[in-house]
Amino acid sequence: MIKAVLTDIEGTITSLSFVKNILFPYSKNKISEFIWNHFETDERIIPIIDNVLIEAGQSTTEKLKIDRAIDILLQWIAEDKKATPLKELQGIIWEEGYKEGDYTGHLYPDAYDKLKELKEKGFQLYVYSSGSVKAQELLFQHSDFGDIRDLFSGFFDTKIGPKQEAESYSKIAKELNLPPNEILFLSDIEGELIAANQAGMQTTQLLRKEDYPLKELPKNISRSILNSFEGLYLESVK
Repeated sequence: MIKAVLTDIEGTITSLSFVKNILFPYSKNKISEFIWNHFETDERIIPIIDNVLIEAGQSTTEKLKIDRAIDILLQWIAEDKKATPLKELQGIIWEEGYKEGDYTGHLYPDAYDKLKELKEKGFQLYVYSSGSVKAQELLFQHSDFGDIRDLFSGFFDTKIGPKQEAESYSKIAKELNLPPNEILFLSDIEGELIAANQAGMQTTQLLRKEDYPLKELPKNISRSILNSFEGLYLESVK
């Protein structure tokens, strides 16, 4: 029996366009100025810069390392690289955008309604996204429906492991203290669903018409596939 629901964000409960057309360009346009304006006053910035250079396998002088790190970060954005230091920095920059009211966190209305329903039915709700935990919390704090962080019991990002590796889902199940088969994972990405299946989780794929208008549904697979959350039904947790 399913007792917990673990959900992806981008393409699952929020649109691909919100992330790709609003959040990513915002961080890209702000990243250089933000680093130079905050690296001396925000203690989070220099460790991120150091981790960028470490992950890129580079070293440089103190004088040049910020310039080099910015170049690497912009390259990672262009490549859509799921690098943890980039995700951490984006979360910090997006926080400023949310606070300034430059945007709110998009959520599909049917996803919001279903999450509320599942919470009321007794399910523990968790999030696993390539975006940092901070970025996740900011989206839900400043969502189109207000601050909905209380719907969730926990958040996971790539610090626990890559999203297309089964071990990551095994670690999450251990953190939740649940057998993997009592966890339902929701995502739009097939590779993530396969990894979750390999770890023993149950899975459902969301292929929204807004995000995947021409995508053919996979055939001969065991998981369920939905175009919205309206088709997701789970019995209440007893």
